Parts: sequence; structure tokens; C-alpha cells
Amino acid sequence: MFKPTPMLKVEVVSLERYRDRLLTYLHEAGVVEVRETDVKDVQRDAPNEFYRKTASYSITISRMADFLRSHLPQKKGGIMDFISPPEPKKREYRYEGIEKLINDTEGFLSEVEPLIRDVEGRINSINTEMEKIKADIKTLETFSDVKLDVSYLRHEGLTQVVVGTVEKARFATLKEELEKAVDGRIVISSRERGDGVLLILAFLSKDYDKINPILAKYSFEKLEVPPGEGTPAEAVRDYKARLGKKERELEEAGKDAARLAERYYDDVLFYLELMENERNKANALGLLARTNMTFGLTGWVPKDNAEKIKEGVLQVTEGKTYINFREPSEEELDEIPIKLNNPRWARPFEMLTEMYGVPKYNEIDPTPIIAFTYSFFFGFMLTDFFYGLIVGIIAALLVKGHKKFDDGTYKFSYTLLWSSFFTMGMGALFGSYFGNALDVVGAYLTGNPNFAMWRITDTLRDPMFVLILALAIGLAHLFVGYTLGFIVKWKNGDKKGALFDQLSWMLVIIAITLFAVGGNVPAFKSSAEALFGVGLVLFAIGEVVNNGGLAALLIISDFFGFVGTWLSYARLMALALATSGIAMVVNVLVQMIWGIKFLYIGPIVGVILFFGGQLFSTAINALGAFVHSLRLQYVEFFGTFYSGEGRPFEPFRARREVSEVKVEAKSENV
Repeated sequence: MFKPTPMLKVEVVSLERYRDRLLTYLHEAGVVEVRETDVKDVQRDAPNEFYRKTASYSITISRMADFLRSHLPQKKGGIMDFISPPEPKKREYRYEGIEKLINDTEGFLSEVEPLIRDVEGRINSINTEMEKIKADIKTLETFSDVKLDVSYLRHEGLTQVVVGTVEKARFATLKEELEKAVDGRIVISSRERGDGVLLILAFLSKDYDKINPILAKYSFEKLEVPPGEGTPAEAVRDYKARLGKKERELEEAGKDAARLAERYYDDVLFYLELMENERNKANALGLLARTNMTFGLTGWVPKDNAEKIKEGVLQVTEGKTYINFREPSEEELDEIPIKLNNPRWARPFEMLTEMYGVPKYNEIDPTPIIAFTYSFFFGFMLTDFFYGLIVGIIAALLVKGHKKFDDGTYKFSYTLLWSSFFTMGMGALFGSYFGNALDVVGAYLTGNPNFAMWRITDTLRDPMFVLILALAIGLAHLFVGYTLGFIVKWKNGDKKGALFDQLSWMLVIIAITLFAVGGNVPAFKSSAEALFGVGLVLFAIGEVVNNGGLAALLIISDFFGFVGTWLSYARLMALALATSGIAMVVNVLVQMIWGIKFLYIGPIVGVILFFGGQLFSTAINALGAFVHSLRLQYVEFFGTFYSGEGRPFEPFRARREVSEVKVEAKSENV
């Protein structure tokens, strides 16, 4: 806790024939971050034909999975599936080498892919035909009132018939120019269609070259008349009958696809996961160094996992491997990957730390601290017992349903669950239960208009007390940050930074505290003045040392920057007031409506407004509390001591949801 997991540098040299099996073991173990082996004048490994096939098969199987997924029978789910999703079943695969895996995958594809392609091809073909029929119906409906046989509208020979549309404003001029161009040897039939005009033109084929440029000039849109028999209206009925037939064919093909999905979808996901993990594993090949007979691998491993990794490597390579672990050197501090190391209760809060950035190897991990401060600030801002209860119930359900996955939903819900306890506690201290709802109900039941729940103070009636409390909390928060910064810098040898950048503000904060607590007591006052003066002197010296000639300007700027940072904690008071204010407004509106007795409209609408308004207030104020609590951590608190510039630990790891791989300890040359 407070420090990242101790890491060791691992170096492995083994025979080439064990390469695939060793990489598979490390990939499944998922605790080693593989780095590029820094050896000059050595060969670099590259994916062989089998690894290249994994990329191709991964794409193929992914397409199959998408098709089958779209035809899976609809399952009843809804909110309960979100709250507590079912855990997917895993199938075991005994890994005996990449060649064997590719052969197994090819065998599966040879059986299933033709079946899926056949149904997919039928569905695509039917859909294409249906789209063509729909387009033809739309075209025929354009001139459905024309009482001519469709074949006449497609006529070509000595005479030619053309059908199309033109803008209404251009029709008269177009007609005049067409008749003039061919000396009247043209028949024009027109019908208005909204802003346009439908034209049926009949003319001699030899005049086409004269007519076509004129039609283009007036933006004439030609319609391709579909083949058919009878009038356009009769043809439309025929095409709709064809469309119905195709829809029935599509329904049958869909049933075939659904049967395939039920039978093969889980198998397709299984082989897809195997292929994608092999493709991911192939990315490590370029990091290895190799000769004709051996290969070398380097990386980082958590110290606690080193012995287990050593045993596993020696087992899968039959002991024919050199493996060495060593402590990192000073020169490697910036290269060490960071794996946070916290007790179980604080682990979900690592998500908040990682959103900002992980610490360097020689820095403090703030996760255990923000597990408390973030939750406390959230509760202070939301500060309503029933709001906290609502958030807590929802969070508890999500924590229970997602704990088995340890996913982002679980971690986020866990942080909200902690925060809900602080919210209920702060709500009880400030006497806020859906705002002043219990005060109103108590006054009605007891007949005492001054009835009020117990509270240390009323946030709306005494905001100054809440503001002072918020600033005091902020001062304590900043003091913790500067103290941590002092410890880190002193321990890492930056004693000048510890004194001038950290200790100076620690003394200023202690002085402010003494002024506030005992400013009227001479001993307190003199001690506070002395500490404040020493702190300012150290601060000024640090500005001169760090900034030289600019120190005169930066002293003022940085001092008031500290003051601004401190005052930023006033948002604790502001959001607490906002929560109480919105809740009280909802209660006032309910009181105004409640008195309407006609058909019990008042009580009915009042209940709906009360619960709807309070739930809205819970959601909007919880969102504000979440955002501003993070801001107080990231901007104000982390700015005092934390860089977040570490390099996250990214282990060489397989992603398994539906598959589980067992590596056989049998050598194989691939």
C-alpha cells in the first residue's frame, strides 16, 4: 500500500523449438510485460506462416460471428441483465502448438463456413432482389394514373418513348424548345407531381441526338421503366406479389440462419477468441532476439510472481532454459512499469488513480487516500440521507452482479457504494432527508410548525458555517498533499525541493490553522506569525532559486495561486447548498399542488412530482458530486505532490471470456 508493486527485470534464453510454447505459457499467465530485447547485431523474429494465418482466420471468423449474432433468437433481458449479467461458459482447449491449433481451426471452418456462406449468400441475394423490386414499385407508382401499357413506356424502334421528370418552372420552356428542335415531330404528355412535372415523350429515334442535349440542359431526370404487363397500376400489383414471395423466402432463410446461430455461435466465438489471442501473441515476436537455435526475451515481472513464472517456464521448456531475475538499477527507474499494489478494499479506487496517471516507481500511490477523500467529498456535496440510500442500493446491486467480472462497472459501482455511506452520514448530520421533507411531514403530523429533524446546522440557513467547514477540510487536504510531497522529495534526494516547494506551504497552512483556532491567544498568535513568516521566506527563496529574475513576479502569482487553490474547496459548500435547494424547491411545489382536492388530483400529482423530482435531483446532484470530487483530487490535491507520469504495467496477457487454454509440456519444433 502507498507504493507500487516491486518489480524485477527478467531475462530468458531458451531453444528455438520451445519458443511458441513458452510464449503461450507467458501469454496465459499474464504477469510478464515483454520488452524489446536490447542486443545489437542479432536477428529479430517474425511471424511464421501459421501466425499469419491467425490474422486471416480472425477476420473470417469475426465476419461469421457478426452474421450469426444478428440472427440469434431474441432473449429476454432488460435491466436485470445489466445489473447482473450471466457469466459466459468457458471451454477448455489443450494447446499443443500453433500448427495444431491452425489445423483444428481449419477443420472447424471447413465444416461451418460453407453452411454460413450459403445462408448468408441467399439472404444477401434475396435482399438485393427485394430492394430492386421496391425501387421498381416506387418508379411505377410515379405514373400509376397513366392508362398505357407499360411496354409502350419502354418502346424503342423507329419511335422512342422516354419517361422522366423536370422542374415545374422549366417545363414550358423545355416543351417549346423540344418542339422547335424537331419541327413538332414529338408528342409530350405531362402530369404535375408536386414541384415537378412528369413527362412522357414520344419522338422519332433519328431525332434522339437533337432531343437528348436539350433534356440534359433542363436537368431532365429520366426514369427507367421496369418491365411488366398491363398498365402501371396493374404492374405495381404484380410487383407487390413478387415482393411478398421474396419476403417469405427471406423469412425461411432467416430461420435457417437462426438454426445455424443456435448451433454454431458459441463455437464460432470460441475459435474467434483463440485466433485473436494468437494474433495478439504474434505481436511479441518482433521483441525477441534470436539465433538459428536459440531466442532471448526480456521483460518485467512483479516480484511476488517471479518464482511461479520461473517454475512454469522451466516446466514447459523441460528445464532447457536460462532464466534470471534482478532488481532494477537507478538508471532503469523511468522504464519500470507500474502495477498498483493496494489491499482489496482499496483496489477498485485504482480506477480513479489510473484515470489521471499512475505514479512513478519512486513516488507514493495516492489510491488509499483518495478512497477516503473522494468518497467523503462526494458525500459532503450530495449530503442527503435518502439520496445516499438510493445511490447505495443501485451501487450495491451492480457490485453484486459485476463482482465476478471485476470490470469497470464493478469498480465504478464500488466507489459509489463507499460514497453512498458518506452521503447518508453527512445527510444525517445536516438533517437532510429528501431536503426538508421530514421537517414538513413532522410539522404536519405534530401540529408544530417549528418541528425540525436533529442537525448540526441547516445548510441553507447557515451557509457561512458550511463554508468555513469546507475551507477547513480543504486546508487539511492540502496539508496532507504537501506532506506527502515533502516525504517523496526528501526520500528521493531532492531536499531543496522538499524544503522550498513543500515545507514552505506546510508551515503556512499550520500558521493559518493556529490563527483560526487561537488567534486571540497571544501564544498561538505569535507562533502562527513566526511559522507564517518562515514559510513565506522559504517560499520566496525557492522562487528565486527556481526562477531567477522572474521571481519578483512569480512570488505574487504563485502565492495567490495557492489561495485560489484553497478557495476552490468552497465548491463543497456550493454543491451541498445546491442539493438542499433543489430538494426544497421540489418539496415546496408538492405542498402547493397537494391542496387541490378535486378528484384527488393534488395528492396524485403531488406524489408523482415528489418522487420524480427527487429522483431527478438525486441523479443531477450525484453527477455534479462525482465530477467535482474528482476535480478536487486531480487539480487541487494531486497538484501538491503527484506527477502521475509513471508507465502503466501492460502484461503480455491473453483475453479469455469463452476459452481456457491448457499448455501441454511437450516440445515441438514449428
